[in-house]
Amino acid sequence: MQANDVRVLKSAAIPTLAVGVVAVVVALLAAGGKGALGAGIGALLVGIFFSISVVAVSYAARVSPQMMAIAAMLSYLVKVVVIMLVLTAFGDTTAWNSRAFAWTVVVCTLVWTGFEVRAFIKTKMLYVDPEARVPGKGDS
Repeated sequence: MQANDVRVLKSAAIPTLAVGVVAVVVALLAAGGKGALGAGIGALLVGIFFSISVVAVSYAARVSPQMMAIAAMLSYLVKVVVIMLVLTAFGDTTAWNSRAFAWTVVVCTLVWTGFEVRAFIKTKMLYVDPEARVPGKGDS
């Protein structure tokens, strides 16, 4: 994993962790232990899903830009399928508060995405290689 990728991961994970802790406390106060459990599971799910995506895209970027795009799309597809399976499997559960779970997933996803975008904007990455030579240009 490159230093830029680690910086992006930390820039998104730390605020999401903080919001997840706040969500657990708020859910505990609003819905008791089941609310806290639902919020905790929701925050954990977001953290794991997005971390795996960053790592997968980072490793694919070493291969080629095309592989990076493919890894990003496939990780998104896998996340959508897995979250659908989780929601289907635990849709009627009474082990945790599903409303606290859902709101925590939404809020943590927004926080992660916002801070990830912020980290990418602040990262000074070149989009082109300034040293690359174009064939046929400047050849004498």
